Amino acid sequence: MLGTVVNALAIALGTGLGLILKSGIRENYRETIMNAVALSVLLIGMMGAIKTNDLLLLIICLAIGSIIGEALRIEDRLEGLGRLIESRTSSSDGSVAKAFVTSSLVFCVGSMAIVGSIESGLTGNHQTLFAKAVLDGICSIFLSSTLGFGVAFSAVAVFVYQGIITLAASALKSFLSDEMIREISAIGGVLIMAIGFNMLKIKKIKVGNMLPAIFLPFIYYLARQALGLG
Repeated sequence: MLGTVVNALAIALGTGLGLILKSGIRENYRETIMNAVALSVLLIGMMGAIKTNDLLLLIICLAIGSIIGEALRIEDRLEGLGRLIESRTSSSDGSVAKAFVTSSLVFCVGSMAIVGSIESGLTGNHQTLFAKAVLDGICSIFLSSTLGFGVAFSAVAVFVYQGIITLAASALKSFLSDEMIREISAIGGVLIMAIGFNMLKIKKIKVGNMLPAIFLPFIYYLARQALGLG
């Protein structure tokens, strides 16, 4: 769990620094910086997505995962959680909810979060999560300078999300394979790309409702093993 703890602390510290610098960063600079971060998010997503060796599986998992997410109204529930946090703060313009949801998705979805947490749970190697902590810390500075202090609450989401994956990986060591991890990461890459599109305001994509897709390759490969298909 060390890697996850460091990651969450980096986000919290980055948010604090971003809030301190907020008044010193002019609007046009913040917009340009956010566009640069969004383009970087797109690139990270693309690099993860192209690693897939089973494009059909990726498409099917995304489709089925989206159906499950829509049925569970995950995006609405995430926003509801953000509004609940907001109701307990002095903000009333929707900024805290937006900051919490946006930053939580940016920090939680993607190959580094998944692979790093699995690596941490399987081998005790935290290097990937340490690298992610640096990237998230930098990103949180710019996110908080634009979106506000709601970004800080995403540190809790990161701690819970990556912590669960780490503990699950540790408990399920004998079931995980390189192929399974690769396909899970590829789907995470596609969702990261969607977040980039949202940040660039190209199209509003309900990324939260697609989150179940990340876990479907795990179920698929477990089913294959159970049926003796590989």
